[in-house]
Amino acid sequence: MTTLTEDQTALVEAARDFAREHLAPYAVEWDQAKHFPVDVLRKAAGMGMGGVYVREDAGGSGLSRLDGVLVFEALATGCPSVAAYLSIHNMVAWMIDRYGDAAQRARLLPGLCSMDVLGSYCLTEPGAGSDAAALSTRAVPDGGDHVLTGTKQFISGAGVSGLYIVMARTGGPGPSGVSAFIVDRDDPGLSFGGNEAKMGWNAQPTRQVVLDGVRSPADRLLGAEGDGFRIAMNGLNGGRLGIAACSLGGATAALEAATAYLGDRRAFGGPLINAQALRFRLAEMATELEAARSLVWRAARALDDGDPDAAHLCAMAKRFATDVGFTVADQALQLHGGYGYLTEYGIEKIVRDLRVHRILEGTNEIMSLIIARGLTGAA
Repeated sequence: MTTLTEDQTALVEAARDFAREHLAPYAVEWDQAKHFPVDVLRKAAGMGMGGVYVREDAGGSGLSRLDGVLVFEALATGCPSVAAYLSIHNMVAWMIDRYGDAAQRARLLPGLCSMDVLGSYCLTEPGAGSDAAALSTRAVPDGGDHVLTGTKQFISGAGVSGLYIVMARTGGPGPSGVSAFIVDRDDPGLSFGGNEAKMGWNAQPTRQVVLDGVRSPADRLLGAEGDGFRIAMNGLNGGRLGIAACSLGGATAALEAATAYLGDRRAFGGPLINAQALRFRLAEMATELEAARSLVWRAARALDDGDPDAAHLCAMAKRFATDVGFTVADQALQLHGGYGYLTEYGIEKIVRDLRVHRILEGTNEIMSLIIARGLTGAA
């Protein structure tokens, strides 16, 4: 697929306009102040961006995965950190919509779609990152309830989010022993670590989520007991596309800034843009981004179509687009010379924001493992 429909083109334009007006002018300030712009997130939700994949009967936009990656790429041109949190929130909302029962959908999705309630995804633990199936947070039956105890690490939105999807062990070792639970911020026994000091992604909080005997009633189980790992992985297929798209958007903004800078900057008797070597560098950056974009769109379409290869394609898209996005942003900084290293130009922020995309939603090494398994059939 190489062309967009009229509706998709309008969607991109609306998201890009939102990024230009509500994100880009404040992105550096939010980064420096470590400010989480919840009011702006709710403005985005007012345009349907809080429940991108949620069915319309629950207040969502009912868009496709391809539509979603178009939205997140456009938003990330304004601020990759804010766009990435929106991607994570939408992953949570999709999981409730896809796996929740009728009562859970009716109770939870309107608030998530309006972003009156923010969502966080709790899989990673201090001792279980890439090996997510080895998680140790436990959910012990007690009457008709479960009691959750454990610690989740690197949780975006933690402390501000009102809803947490927590993966906890209800059975034996391995993936089949994991279940998914819906936890409320006000549940007794739930607390949060300090906001992590990070290289980038400073416009969203990242904290531990600590569960100390959190009681989870029966109506808080998401899906069936033992389905948690499958739910988590299916959520991550879409989450990986969202992060890949955010890498494309951030890198696109950096490329546009570098092109403009080279056109304005004069040296050696003329604008730098006239130097063939620099023009070739821009051409290479643009080509790499377009190749990555094509792969992300291909994977999104596969996920929409229920293609059996979708998980592997999502892993390919995430690995390739996040590597390319970071490299292009870093090259854009280089093309700015010393000015690229200055905060006021915004390029160094994009580089810092995009670096973590190669780690989260599954490291790129794990993406390579998933791809290799698909090729070889090895476990």
